[in-house]
Amino acid sequence: MQKKFGLAFLSVVFGLYANAQVFNIKDYGAVAGGQTLNSEAIQKTIDAAATKGGGKVVVPAGIFLTGTIRLKSGVELSLDKDAVLLGSTNLSDYQKNDRWYAMILADKQNNIAITGYGTIDGQGKQLALNVKKLVQNGAIVDPLKLNRPDERFRPQLLELQRSTGVKIQHVTLKNASCWVETYNLCTDLLIDSITVQSTAYWNNDGIDIVDCKNVKVKNCNINAADDGICLKSSDPTSSCENFEITNCKIRSSASAIKFGTASLGGFKNINIDHIDIHDTYRNAIALEIVDGGAMQNVNISNITARNTGGAIFIRLGQRRAVKPGSINGIHISNVNVQIPKGKPDEGYDIAGPPEEDIYPHNLLPMEIVGLPDYNIHNVTLENINVTFGGGADKKHAYVSLDSLSSIPERKDSYPEFSMFGELPAWGLFVRHADGLQFKNITIKYVEKDFRPAILMDDVKQVAFTDLTIPTADAPVIVLRGVEGESFKNLKTPVSTKTAIVKK
Repeated sequence: MQKKFGLAFLSVVFGLYANAQVFNIKDYGAVAGGQTLNSEAIQKTIDAAATKGGGKVVVPAGIFLTGTIRLKSGVELSLDKDAVLLGSTNLSDYQKNDRWYAMILADKQNNIAITGYGTIDGQGKQLALNVKKLVQNGAIVDPLKLNRPDERFRPQLLELQRSTGVKIQHVTLKNASCWVETYNLCTDLLIDSITVQSTAYWNNDGIDIVDCKNVKVKNCNINAADDGICLKSSDPTSSCENFEITNCKIRSSASAIKFGTASLGGFKNINIDHIDIHDTYRNAIALEIVDGGAMQNVNISNITARNTGGAIFIRLGQRRAVKPGSINGIHISNVNVQIPKGKPDEGYDIAGPPEEDIYPHNLLPMEIVGLPDYNIHNVTLENINVTFGGGADKKHAYVSLDSLSSIPERKDSYPEFSMFGELPAWGLFVRHADGLQFKNITIKYVEKDFRPAILMDDVKQVAFTDLTIPTADAPVIVLRGVEGESFKNLKTPVSTKTAIVKK
């Protein structure tokens, strides 16, 4: 990380608000009880603090109903323990920047914070249902895809953009009607020790960070009905750069850690460490460039995932008409994943969609998949241990080794690990990639799987060192169109001569 990154955070974390003047929202007319709309009173408090050059706006214990409020430079919104900012269930009480509606907005502000041990509750399910009624009554024009209102009509809890020096600390964020919190084009962002409980409705991403620079996310606990921590890039002239994401717990009915799908600019210099994942429907790690951007210098380490649909998914696609982007320089290490035979998020209120109806498949392997003539470059997986539930059934889905060319490219499809349907490998599937290193890898299944453990197609310069596959039948590894492969210390229950097949 650049030195200025750390120094910028010192001003935010240490003492910026320590001697700030205090403004209590009740002194400006706010009424507790959850019945009186307090948007105007809270905004008056924020405005008063901003006029004085900044200060701490205190939300005391109690339930305070509100619509949209706007943070301003130098203002810390601090929620006392047992304080609740309760979102209105009427869309007319919300405003937006130039993007989506949200309860708390900020645009082009400096040194702003939301802190304290209180709660921001969006009442998202009822709010979304009320928006749906507006559509049905003709007040809003919306096609109601999938029988739910469009994302742009469902308010988030936080929408902070084009701001510098942003701190979100200790608060609990819950029950959004859409994404919980979005940080767009912000610089020097700290998200520390927050709790996200958002399974109230669809599209409930836990944390969305879009084209931000100098970001720290640490010590967070996220339970989300959609992606857990999601990095996006919606601006082709910008990117997510200089990130540290550490010591977080994630439960997701999509993917726990995800880059994309919006990936116009890209992702650079991203470090992720010590993430604990459980009951997650899709992947522990999903890294995607499908809109022309660039992904480079990504380091992910110390990931534990229990009861998770997939381990690692890396995808270079071409969803837009522009030239495909690039993925170059990914290092993933110290990963332990347990993939069950059944649905990992079974029983959650908003569970992952039944993708089997679209792309029937057995359990899916780790995937690294580029495009013809546009390879994924220089990926290292090191100290990886994945246990698959196994139990594949040819009657359910089957791709023979003689029909590998039938596996679709789907270059312009939305990227998900199920996008190719059934894959002819249970542990690792790689296509259109070069410069790969696999070090100290152990993959195994619990119930027998008829497929090879590893299949590689159109791959150049791949090295396996200390590869252990204790549960497998021949062939264990199938290579098609592979050049420059090497295997050192391969351990399988069958002889090396029969374990590896080149087609």
